[in-house]
Amino acid sequence: RDVTMTSNQLGKAVTSSPWARRLLASSSYRQSRRRHPNVSSFRSPSSLTCYHINTATDQNERRQQPQYYFSRPFSSSSSPPPEQPPQGDEIEFQAETRQLLDIVTHSLYTDKEVFLRELVSNASDALEKLRHLQTAGEISSDGGDDAAIPLEIRITTDEAANTLTISDTGIGMTRDDMVSNLGTIARSGSKAFVQEMNMKSQLGGGGGGTDAAIGQGIIGKFGVGFYSGFMVADRVDVRSKPAANATTADAPPLVWSSTGSGSYTISPLPDAVRQDRGSSIVLHLRPECSDYANESTVEKILKRYSNFVGYPIYLNGNRVNTLDAIWLHDPKSVSQDTHAAFYKYISHMYDEPLDTLHFRMDAPLDIKALFYIPSFHQEKYGMGRMEPGVSLYCRKVLIESKSPDILPEWCRFVKGVVDSEDLPLSISREKPQDTKLVGKMRKALTRKIISHLATMAKKDTEKYKTEFYREYGFFLKEGVCQDYESQKPLSKLLYFETSKGMAGELVSLDEYVSRCPPEQKDIYYLYAPSRELALQSPYMEGFAKSNREVVFIYTAIDDFVMANLKTFEGRNLTSADRSGIDDASTKDKDKQNDDKTKDDDESNSTNTTNPKLTTTEADQFCAWFQTTLSAKVSQCRTTDRLTSSPAVVTDNESGAMRRMMRMVETSDGGGEFNVTPLPKQTVEINPEHEIIVGMHRLKERDPVLAKVLAEQVLDNCLVAAGLLDDGRSMLPRLNDLMLCIVKSNSDQDGNSESCGDGSSSASSSKEKEEKTADDATTTDETKKE
Repeated sequence: RDVTMTSNQLGKAVTSSPWARRLLASSSYRQSRRRHPNVSSFRSPSSLTCYHINTATDQNERRQQPQYYFSRPFSSSSSPPPEQPPQGDEIEFQAETRQLLDIVTHSLYTDKEVFLRELVSNASDALEKLRHLQTAGEISSDGGDDAAIPLEIRITTDEAANTLTISDTGIGMTRDDMVSNLGTIARSGSKAFVQEMNMKSQLGGGGGGTDAAIGQGIIGKFGVGFYSGFMVADRVDVRSKPAANATTADAPPLVWSSTGSGSYTISPLPDAVRQDRGSSIVLHLRPECSDYANESTVEKILKRYSNFVGYPIYLNGNRVNTLDAIWLHDPKSVSQDTHAAFYKYISHMYDEPLDTLHFRMDAPLDIKALFYIPSFHQEKYGMGRMEPGVSLYCRKVLIESKSPDILPEWCRFVKGVVDSEDLPLSISREKPQDTKLVGKMRKALTRKIISHLATMAKKDTEKYKTEFYREYGFFLKEGVCQDYESQKPLSKLLYFETSKGMAGELVSLDEYVSRCPPEQKDIYYLYAPSRELALQSPYMEGFAKSNREVVFIYTAIDDFVMANLKTFEGRNLTSADRSGIDDASTKDKDKQNDDKTKDDDESNSTNTTNPKLTTTEADQFCAWFQTTLSAKVSQCRTTDRLTSSPAVVTDNESGAMRRMMRMVETSDGGGEFNVTPLPKQTVEINPEHEIIVGMHRLKERDPVLAKVLAEQVLDNCLVAAGLLDDGRSMLPRLNDLMLCIVKSNSDQDGNSESCGDGSSSASSSKEKEEKTADDATTTDETKKE
């Protein structure tokens, strides 16, 4: 009152006062209205809103005890204050307490068994509060009856009485604590404790330490976990005795009791019931929830959710949480034996881990992670698709088992734990709340795993190839197809066999690129069921002639990977069955001899030792081939890529993908009617091959036989490309051709000479109907044809 200073003088006076700076930094001024009922506000000449707090009831005393709390910072601007919103009646929200309690009890949690996790977490918080106050010196830990009581949690089951009791030796509660903590829904006593300690630390009033250190072991934050007990109990009793300090030394133990119907009672604890320091929650279970009075059921739940709580948990006198949360330890301090034991616990497997990844990171969250790679996976044994193997913890308490949000699906072979104290959780503490933040965490963890695998591939290549990649290469390929953001780094972890390597020898795409000649701009790959068939494939003839390396892929997923990857380090991934892949040396030779084409055509037309179609004849044959098989062939052209094969189909769909799609289409019992028909093919012929030359000459003499041979050549191309849906369709045609050859040889007066000398002897029967057997010249010409 009686403010005579200017705004600048008032600002200097306040900012120069240490207690005022601490006060403005705290939250006490924001809570002044709630703490002091007699509050009046006025505006000072400096446009600063001040709150006049009067704690006295007499008018004279109020004048003598003025206190001012400033709710807005000072401003050096002389501009007029902003217009204030219109003042009205301030009315608080109302809540139907019974309905709110019913929602919290029956509609908040997914599984009823979560109640035990929540109550054990509350007990752990009570122990942590006591430990912190003892460390700060606010509660003595030396001498007295309480000094000999250890910090622990004890759980007792009573099947006869159908009760479950959770006891702790923590800080306990007074009557006021019971009213404020248990009688107020959604008020977290643990959160309030952390805020109070932080305020004391800021004001220099004790309870030192940073905010993170003060709240490091505190689990609760929402103030609804206690009421989860009403999911399984029709009555809950809370017996409590506060830890002895200056104000609670003589506080008697009390009992809080409620049926969850909207009211509760607080009464002195009977003398016949003993209650030491701390609290005991007695759940009188519902008849349908009597399983929670069974020791084995409770033990199973404790091991699942609360096995890593920092204080000992005893169930009917037996220690339950014997394992330590090793992911919170320094990675260098954990031994291999400890890792092996912990891996077997979280994975429920009997093998030793192939590799371990233990790390900490602080972006985008403070994360402690521990990942294991098993020595084998179960999917290859027909056990079905594996579930995610990493669980989410918060302050050593299980939040979500086998969480699908922590790692991408292709990382489901990884087993482990992720713990984050800063991760926002839903009010039921069963799922993360901030989806965007979880996505950032997922990306960071995925990058860490890929980086670890890349390090293994570089420093321990043999282990990576022989142990990891042979077991988990399928998952990496799945990641290339599904995880676009990780596609590029994952592609560097892929290994394949090549045409220049030995059987079983794997090389990375980086190694392939390093061996490519400078003029090669593409990475070539070929799909085949096995290495032997790949080497015998007609598509390999041009690459073998030009000494170009080809990557061999043997499964449909490999073909799918190449189609999704498309490029690697600026080079296109090109299938060997694409058109336009002719031998480079042949192209250069053809370019040099371009002026001699006509002379070559004339010499080829008269050459009987090494027959070859001229350019004109090749064009005529391609037109005839395309017209004859117009229902199956869209285009026919010549190629220089072939040496020992008469023809191939190019620019076709993947044979592996077609078989996979065929399997999908017929899986519902639709039969062959639902199978997508094979599209028309592009055929490339070898004009120098004897079969093509012979067919060209035969198409005029015996068009029926020539057509049968053309159909067989096309089917041979489809077989080589893996596109023939059913090879049995060729059997009648092959039988007719063999019969023709047998008859042709039997009609030659016992001549054992076969049609493998460059002729199609199946046409000799028709020739002999027109010529006499005594004409030796005609017979010789027929043999050559």
